[in-house]
Amino acid sequence: MSYQKRTAVFATAAALAGSAVLLAAPAARAEVVNVNYHCETPIGDKSAVSPIDIKGVKSGSGYKITMSWQKGVSSSPVELGKGSMNPSATVKVGGADSGTFTVTGSANQAAIPANTPIKINDLSGTYTPKKTGKVTFTAGVLTIKALGTTTTCTPTNKPGPSLTLDVTAAGGSTQSGSDSGSGAALPQTGPEDSAIALGTLGGTVLLAGAAGALWLTRRNQAARVRR
Repeated sequence: MSYQKRTAVFATAAALAGSAVLLAAPAARAEVVNVNYHCETPIGDKSAVSPIDIKGVKSGSGYKITMSWQKGVSSSPVELGKGSMNPSATVKVGGADSGTFTVTGSANQAAIPANTPIKINDLSGTYTPKKTGKVTFTAGVLTIKALGTTTTCTPTNKPGPSLTLDVTAAGGSTQSGSDSGSGAALPQTGPEDSAIALGTLGGTVLLAGAAGALWLTRRNQAARVRR
């Protein structure tokens, strides 16, 4: 194979492989998950099912996480006047990181009739990652305070994550056991070995796309001149 053909093949392979890596590793994945709540209320235990949606956006060094209920949960035997119901919830963190954090929101903006499922407004909070990697977010305990009482609703069906995010911790801390810090350099090989050398670094070099192809072309030209 001629020098020009080898260069073209290597450049095309690098660009295509880079695109494949980008397509195979989405930054976020969201899924609406049904959560079965068991609620301990002042008038006895109740149960309800609501689809839960969780979204996340980068905000400074952390991420703003918003939790949404698509159906009402629990109910009250008396009307809840405007501003008398205050909800909050916990979100479980899994995957590369662990722990819980709290999301909160505004009180009800309209009166809630008696014996009507209580619609929870969107709740938001800030998650600051301690680890870098894929982190999952799962619905935790919902707390409703109204008229001097507290109702606690706990998921009973072990719901799966509603959101998965690729997060970056401050300072670039990585998950324990990760080999992301290996940082191996490209070996000093001849032009025939350039494609293999490119593959040894996985996504690190392939994500360079066109820049990686340009580096490869210049490297091969330099090698040809030295001959």
